[in-house]
Amino acid sequence: MIDANSVSRPDPIAYLDGVAASLPGQAYKQQVLHLLDLHPGQCALDIGCGPGTDLAAMAAAVAPDGRVIGVDRDPAMIAEAQSRVAEHPLVEVRSGDVHALPLEDGSVDRARTDRVLQHVADPARVLSEFRRVARPGGRIVMAEPDWDGLLIDSPQPAKSRELTRFITGEVVRNATVGRSLARLCVESGLNVRSVLTVAPVFRDFAAADQIFGLRRNAARAGAAGYLDGDAAQWIETLASGPFLATALLFLVTAEVPA
Repeated sequence: MIDANSVSRPDPIAYLDGVAASLPGQAYKQQVLHLLDLHPGQCALDIGCGPGTDLAAMAAAVAPDGRVIGVDRDPAMIAEAQSRVAEHPLVEVRSGDVHALPLEDGSVDRARTDRVLQHVADPARVLSEFRRVARPGGRIVMAEPDWDGLLIDSPQPAKSRELTRFITGEVVRNATVGRSLARLCVESGLNVRSVLTVAPVFRDFAAADQIFGLRRNAARAGAAGYLDGDAAQWIETLASGPFLATALLFLVTAEVPA
């Protein structure tokens, strides 16, 4: 068995940077930026901005006289984001809870969330907060996974299903929020403009392990009784043989009624 205690969690900032730098990460982030349809002079909000990965690109799109606000509650993320955008006068990073955004009513033209709603206590509340701070016609673009869509090819497909079941049941708070986004938007009084899906295919185990934490989560699943037998041997079989995995990401665009 893999020792679940010996497989350390990655540094959160390094993990987010790794996702953003990967080819799938670059592709969907560019798609989110396109869907945001940013214009000079607009006020754009990054809800749960993390280490500020996307703030500079947003600032470039609203320049020369727009503004970008990033909100996060993690002090380490805020400090890193502030450091990264120190040379961008259009960008401000604020400490705050995404369930109670530190912004005035009707002050935002555009907003985005990127794999944030899967972790929050109340995704619907976050959407209601966006509606509060957005101007009429304001747009939000959300990129959120649906972890039931994690598929790993294996000679033992039952183990792949059990690993997915562990992640959806024990690891991610709102594991199926991706499929629920459109409904949650409608229930929050937003007009849904588009629902797209992205399903990147990974054929390199190391790349998939970086994104999905396969070794780490297999160890945890084994310790929790989700994976029968030798989880370490199963993972090493995946790593050494022809490999294929995919995951499902929803990109949903919604707007405040004009």
